[in-house]
Amino acid sequence: MRNSVSTARRAVVMAGCAVSAVAVVLSCATSAIPQSEAPAGTVNYTRVDATVACGGATTPDAMAGLKQLGFVSVVNFRTADEPGAEIEASRAAAESAGLKYFHIPFRAPTPADAERFLGVIADTANQPSYVHCASANRVGAMWAIKRVKQDGWDIGRAMAEAETIGLRSDALKDFVRGYVAQ
Repeated sequence: MRNSVSTARRAVVMAGCAVSAVAVVLSCATSAIPQSEAPAGTVNYTRVDATVACGGATTPDAMAGLKQLGFVSVVNFRTADEPGAEIEASRAAAESAGLKYFHIPFRAPTPADAERFLGVIADTANQPSYVHCASANRVGAMWAIKRVKQDGWDIGRAMAEAETIGLRSDALKDFVRGYVAQ
């Protein structure tokens, strides 16, 4: 009995260590910037690595600040009918600031949306890129696909990072799993 208790305790301790190790890896994989340090006009800003940052709702006023941070392009997943999306004003502000602007609107993504995003994000002429939607939910989904398809990550690691970025929707998670399984 004593051996089974100590074996069970060891298993719990080892599981706790594994969870702690995953948390450290994830905190290193994405570097969430306090909103006070993020460009004005952005929400849920997360600097993922040297080539990309992700965010939620982003106003046209944010475009000049994104350019000052060194971004070359903006990828927007918002649809024109979303409250506050301001697609044309964002495009004009981005272009005025010297940013490339890619609008890939979707609520429920299609494989064509994912392919278009993968093409934009893989092109080094578009890096570093700022990718956004309304909350970072759709961004997290597309970023998980990018991690698996272009960076060779396993789906578990990619989904964990995507959730730190903002992926919450079960439907989007299902889309990611289905897409990467192809």
